[in-house]
Amino acid sequence: MPGLRTWALVGLLLLSACGRGISAYNGIDITGADFASDFRLGDSDGRERTLADFRGKYVLLFFGYTQCPDVCPTALSRAAEVRKLLGTDGDKLQVIFVTLDPERDTAEMVKQYTAAFDPSFLGLRTDLEGTRKVAKEFRVFYQKVPSGGSYTMDHTAFTYVFDAQGRPRLILRHDQTADQYASDLHLLTSRGNAG
Repeated sequence: MPGLRTWALVGLLLLSACGRGISAYNGIDITGADFASDFRLGDSDGRERTLADFRGKYVLLFFGYTQCPDVCPTALSRAAEVRKLLGTDGDKLQVIFVTLDPERDTAEMVKQYTAAFDPSFLGLRTDLEGTRKVAKEFRVFYQKVPSGGSYTMDHTAFTYVFDAQGRPRLILRHDQTADQYASDLHLLTSRGNAG
């Protein structure tokens, strides 16, 4: 469940988009943003990945953790639905899940978790310090919340969209539907390189 800090961040992002006029998107247009520019994260094979690896594809990027009870599985299920709604254009989409819980989420766990939603989805991770850095770059809030003898994670629940050149273009909110996500992606791909 999004907390107060998450909604405050979304409010700030909405305000930063205000000077751009009315957006045709359901999500938040962040074209020209000076954050969320890149990452250096490991995949399940130990290879370092960056946004440049996905040039030519549109990227949906979501932060979460594998033991998340509701927000993360909902986000990845919706992403799988979006790929189907896009039809043949679904092949132009790369979904990336970044764990915020590297202490528990091994590379193999992240791989199995993402593959359960769609075999094409990619799970990425790094160490604790790398996680802190990438979360800061992408303005993602997260924190451990003690629960019994373990913990859960509160975290920002939005999805970034990058265009085929690797530029941040949209933030899609957790309360949007798969149809709204697909509509925004269709509009973005139909505009091509504009922006």
